[in-house]
Amino acid sequence: MGGPFRAPHRCLQDAPFPRRSQLWLLSLSRGHFPGVDKVRDMSEARWLTEPEMGAWRSYVVATLRLRQRLHRELSDAHGVSLTDYEVLVCLDAEADKRLRMSELATMLGSTKSRLSHQIGRMETDGFVRRVPDPDDKRGVVAELTSVGIALLKEAAPTHVEGVRAHLINRLAPHEQVVLAAVFSRVLDHLTGLGE
Repeated sequence: MGGPFRAPHRCLQDAPFPRRSQLWLLSLSRGHFPGVDKVRDMSEARWLTEPEMGAWRSYVVATLRLRQRLHRELSDAHGVSLTDYEVLVCLDAEADKRLRMSELATMLGSTKSRLSHQIGRMETDGFVRRVPDPDDKRGVVAELTSVGIALLKEAAPTHVEGVRAHLINRLAPHEQVVLAAVFSRVLDHLTGLGE
């Protein structure tokens, strides 16, 4: 389907977790890196214990599968990818519906180059527009359009239903609190490391 409801990118479509990635995950507990002769002095590494490996692998695989599922539901129902939906959400959260490209890239965990290509596609579809930053002539601002706002309002119920069905409803209330606390702590740590 063309225009704003074109088919999603292949890299985001549902697929079983890659076997190569499964092997890499297992290597964290065994000290073996398939296809890699020497990464570092193996004696220096603190390999993951079985409980640690269980936590890490469950997080990685479940997060990947969850994002694939949420993407599929948005794509099937509204023709929008999860990554494009997240751009719309970030812009909509701002009072003036706009953000500097550099700030948006940071919020999304994206590179400026990758985000620039993404925003270019979304601009062609009419969801966003790029305008000069009024506070910095060298900067560029991404701004949500009325078409983007309409798409977000249409797609948001589908997304929140998916989040509830595939994550929130799988957790007891106290587990939701623990999950939020754990990943807030991880986020604080990563934010403190800087770029």
